[in-house]
Amino acid sequence: MSHPLIVIGAGLAGWTTVREFRKFDPDTPVTLITADSGDFYAKPTLSNAMAQQRGPAQLVTTPAARMAETLKVKLLAHTPVLAIDPAQRLVRTAQGDLNYRDLVLATGALAIRLPLAGDAADQVLAVNSLDDFAAFHTRLLAGRAPEAPKARVLIMGAGLIGCEFANDLAGTGHPVQLVDPAVAPIAALLPAQASAELQAALTGLGVQWHFGTTVTAIDQAAADEAVPGALRVTLANGQRLEADLVLSAIGLRANTALAQAAGLHCERGVVVDASLRTSQPHIYALGDNAQYAGQDWDDPAKAPVAGGRTLPYVMPIMNAAKALAATLAGTRTALVFPLMPVAIKTPALPIVVAPPAPGTAGGWHSVSAGIWQFRDAQEQVRGFVLSGAQTAQRMAQSKLVQL
Repeated sequence: MSHPLIVIGAGLAGWTTVREFRKFDPDTPVTLITADSGDFYAKPTLSNAMAQQRGPAQLVTTPAARMAETLKVKLLAHTPVLAIDPAQRLVRTAQGDLNYRDLVLATGALAIRLPLAGDAADQVLAVNSLDDFAAFHTRLLAGRAPEAPKARVLIMGAGLIGCEFANDLAGTGHPVQLVDPAVAPIAALLPAQASAELQAALTGLGVQWHFGTTVTAIDQAAADEAVPGALRVTLANGQRLEADLVLSAIGLRANTALAQAAGLHCERGVVVDASLRTSQPHIYALGDNAQYAGQDWDDPAKAPVAGGRTLPYVMPIMNAAKALAATLAGTRTALVFPLMPVAIKTPALPIVVAPPAPGTAGGWHSVSAGIWQFRDAQEQVRGFVLSGAQTAQRMAQSKLVQL
């Protein structure tokens, strides 16, 4: 029996690659290794689950066992990968060593953790997986009767994920405070006017903002100054806030530990070429752990492959999985990303953003209420932002963008 295709990681990238591969090849053995249960769920639902009154169990769309059976996969759940040996085409796990025909790294990303002072610094939560959400959900509701005041949540980071959680929590009655060193929400992606509109919309839900500062310490609050169990949060500007739990949403970093230990070329992520190949033969990567360089390891003029960007969104994963599946099935396929607008899940003010490519010179222009275009020096449209009812213009604006 030939060695299997091995996929490490059971997130959207891992399972979608297997699903797409099975469309080309129903018979090659496939082994999927994951440190968690392997249950399939949509990661974007983690930040709007409260409004939908869905707990961790309700977010699972397909149990792991059914995924494995449907896709003819040998699933090794709750199995940490210890090391990769590219020379022997070997994966070392807690359950033994496995040889691979080809290996796919879909190890995702890790929540960035900032060093904080205080005796409760270790109580900061981050939600980057279903298990993380289960812990957050438990803490949010723990010991609270239905008629009791909702838990107060302080969110570190007013980026895309922080604002989505703020909308979800404030919309379900939780007092929410957001702390961010920037001057406005999602400032890295949105034009100033769009940020201001989002800030106003979330303020209308009761969200309180603390811009231009960061959290420096988290302590257990004294019984005489707060309700039992509350936290005292100290900001860099000296202000002190109270919360029942603190959620970190300051960003992700690619999980490259296995790849780096195996000698693969890594920068901000595992660097892959246009065919999603890493610097080692028979090893591929996609998803939140990959850095898409769009070059070719076989082109001496471009060696070593470097640069590119990480794309921690759903649409890049779906496009990458389709291209990689074709390559793994024997037809080497270069990945070409189409325009991939991102829908920001803030029902208080729905937003769709198609950011310009990194490094694109130009600026934002207001076209009409709720429509902004990013234009270069030649007045070519390179990106757009839509808000509110104008999100219905997504297709029309997409046709105007020059990639």
